[in-house]
Amino acid sequence: MIKPEIESAPVQPMPQRLAALARVFLKLGTIGFGGPQAHIAMANDEAVIRRQWLTPEQFTEGLAICEMLPGPASTQMGIYIGYVRAGQLGALVSGFCFIAPAFVIVVALAWGYFRFQGLPQIKDIFLGVSPVVIAIILAFCWKLAKKTLKDIIRVGIAIAVFTLTIITSINVLIQFIMAGLVGLWWFRPRGTDSSIQGWWVPPSPLLLASLPADPLTLSSFWGLERIGEFLLPLTTFFLKVGSFIFGGGLVIIPLLEFEVVEQLHWLTQTEFINGVAIGQLSPGPVVLTAAFVGFKVAGVLGALVATIAIFAPSFAFIMLAAPLLLRVRQNPWIRAFLQGVTPAVLGAIAAATIPLLRTTLTQPTLFYAVASGLVGIFALVALIRYTMPTWLLVPLGAGLGLGIGLVAV
Repeated sequence: MIKPEIESAPVQPMPQRLAALARVFLKLGTIGFGGPQAHIAMANDEAVIRRQWLTPEQFTEGLAICEMLPGPASTQMGIYIGYVRAGQLGALVSGFCFIAPAFVIVVALAWGYFRFQGLPQIKDIFLGVSPVVIAIILAFCWKLAKKTLKDIIRVGIAIAVFTLTIITSINVLIQFIMAGLVGLWWFRPRGTDSSIQGWWVPPSPLLLASLPADPLTLSSFWGLERIGEFLLPLTTFFLKVGSFIFGGGLVIIPLLEFEVVEQLHWLTQTEFINGVAIGQLSPGPVVLTAAFVGFKVAGVLGALVATIAIFAPSFAFIMLAAPLLLRVRQNPWIRAFLQGVTPAVLGAIAAATIPLLRTTLTQPTLFYAVASGLVGIFALVALIRYTMPTWLLVPLGAGLGLGIGLVAV
């Protein structure tokens, strides 16, 4: 059972504990470049080593819980630390303070992108950034494949989802559920009753409101004229996405790309990949790409709604279920379901890169296309062979894009 306060931590009044949590996670949310593993390492340094808010055992248990749950693990780890330190209110404070700085950065970058996207310099920047994003996705697939594809069944699930995503219009979430059911059957605990007792059923995908198929134009800055119409669609869609981000923040890419671009027409393919790039530029979790989408749909209010909705499941999982999760995560049926979902995630992400890669390499001249491809290859080698951090690689790609633009003039 998780306790909201540990014996080894100094006993402080609640306001002091909340203020300390706010300071620490505002700092982490502002300087936390480098991806989820960097976030988790910095949180461990602040909460375990420097302040003794958690024991190493509690931190490890919390990390195991967060890795099991859908949602961005680094954000959930911040929520968990806040819960252990100061209960439900502490969870809210730490999670909000970790997300808020990156949210402001993404909204500011989204405004700048849509305001100045017609300028040649902005096009040149994303000429270099877009192939870097493709390389980040492919490198993630490579690492996940080495970790996940341990047998022919997992390979088969990944290939099946990859193929279905490319040649059919079956919703990615439905494919994840189907893959989980395959995992329940194949990886089920042996020597037990064939009936499934006490296993977790994934939440049903929420239905989206019927929306016109015409491409959506840019909202005003605050989005007051659109928020009434899009409040429910944004909320239901991003609640659904936030409930199914298994395996890391980049899982958001196939979930968003299928519906936001192809079904709902909220973003164009180019806007989508550039939005993912902007999510990579922020110090927070990459799922804050949701704020970029929300800004296009309904301005700042839309960005706020999308962000709240996509993170709400993470808060709910930690704050409402934390006392039970350590016991639940050992359930063999849950583990079997997740063993089916994980290779499906790999297949879906790999399939989502195909249209993104096509968009990235479709350039007005052969020179631009070749240059964009070379930037992508350079980035992929840097990620896989030399493990260059993404927070450094993205601005480097922007610089290369500007240089290509100058050469082409």
